[in-house]
Amino acid sequence: MQPIKEPIRVLVVDDHPLLREGITAVLATQPDIVLAGEAANGSEALQQFRTLQPDVTLMDLQMPLMDGMQAIQAIRSEFPFARIAILTTYRGDARALQAIRAGAFGYLLKSSLRKDLLAAIRALAAGERYIPADIAAELAVHLSQEGLTPREIVVLQCVAMGKPNKQIAAELKVSEDTIKGHLKSIMDKLGAQNRTHAVTLGIRRGIVTV
Repeated sequence: MQPIKEPIRVLVVDDHPLLREGITAVLATQPDIVLAGEAANGSEALQQFRTLQPDVTLMDLQMPLMDGMQAIQAIRSEFPFARIAILTTYRGDARALQAIRAGAFGYLLKSSLRKDLLAAIRALAAGERYIPADIAAELAVHLSQEGLTPREIVVLQCVAMGKPNKQIAAELKVSEDTIKGHLKSIMDKLGAQNRTHAVTLGIRRGIVTV
């Protein structure tokens, strides 16, 4: 007689109650998965993880007090075995890469939860990663390209905020020619036609926000 397997215990972390309720309702229909607990921000997630030590954690990226990326790093520093999947509305390749580097084993788009949620939970519980094929393909492209330097990211973020070169140069205490050089490098690396296109690509890839 085979021993009865314990159900997979899941911690759901998101600052939107309706999303947590939706996930909870789905989990309630599965005999091999149970809700271990909920949290509304990264700080609560860390406290709940310490208490519950769930098998799988579903973590929203954008939350008050402590965001998902910070929470993952904090949890993984204390519990290296933690199996965490990011929940996000944003399909940026840079964001996916940051999440994986922070210690996430899964990357779930909220728009695809109906299709991917249960498979992701079971995969993580089995010690596997879960990254949807389209996200993985974008990630592979991103990894194959030369990334922006930290200074280039700052410049691109300033451009995304609508700041002209002269203002950016003054804020960063460099010359306008230096800013122009950074922008040329940014556009070359991103394959952008102009600064507006560079911002569009930067937002799409999760490099900058607006």
